[in-house]
Amino acid sequence: MKGWLEWFKTHLHWFVFLALEATSLVMLFRFNIFHHSVWATQTNAVVAKVLEWESDMHSYLQLKEANEQLVDENLVLMHNNQILRDELAALKHDTSYVETLMLEHLADVKMIPARVISNSVRMKDNIITLDKGTLDGVREEMGVVSGTGVVGIVYQCSPHYSLVLPILNSHSSISCRLRGTDFFGSLTWKGGSTLDAYLNGIPLHARFRVGDVVETSGHSSVFPEGIFVGKVSEVLSSADGTSYELKVRLSVDIATLRNVNVIENPEKAELDTLRANIVRTEAL
Repeated sequence: MKGWLEWFKTHLHWFVFLALEATSLVMLFRFNIFHHSVWATQTNAVVAKVLEWESDMHSYLQLKEANEQLVDENLVLMHNNQILRDELAALKHDTSYVETLMLEHLADVKMIPARVISNSVRMKDNIITLDKGTLDGVREEMGVVSGTGVVGIVYQCSPHYSLVLPILNSHSSISCRLRGTDFFGSLTWKGGSTLDAYLNGIPLHARFRVGDVVETSGHSSVFPEGIFVGKVSEVLSSADGTSYELKVRLSVDIATLRNVNVIENPEKAELDTLRANIVRTEAL
């Protein structure tokens, strides 16, 4: 204690000096109009800058939630767009009972948001891992989409994770059609560019052009019809020359994929049961 007192006495003049400086500054800025306005202006500028930094940091921390919300909104817009296109077409002809049911089913599609935790694009058989599994409602053979289009199909699940067979896999085959037509085929990937796939089986009498939209056909229980896949970028011939092979520029850049949605088709179980019954009948 004695040591502290000695130190205080030794440096007392510095404390007196600082106190007098502080008092003079207070008097200067309080009783001088010009200096007071300068002080107020500078203080407000500093506070505003700090608040701006705080706002930027808050916005950055919320980027993940904002991105997930945008993905969901994009998917809703995609489905609503398909419904509106179908309804517009229905105005030009008599809508059948089956078409009416399809419009209702598209409106009831359930989507499970998920995050990509690992991804590969450089191999022949690429795999995507999602952070959602059976406990979240994800099941095998469910379709996976992003806010810009089709990603792939779930092929294996655990309670907390699931593996997805993306378009960029040699075993992937997704039924797609040319928008506005009844011409459909299988979309496959040959390796190489991660932005290009090939639509096979389009008949030679089909009429289309480069730039036409390719979308899901709805001919499977995995994807509803009308989900955007990409656009025709080049027209080629099949190996045997009996059909077209269309090069498709994909709408989803899987290499930069972060957030997706898993589509649960409420009619899938019923459709699978019907197909299984047909197979058993044919076997008999």
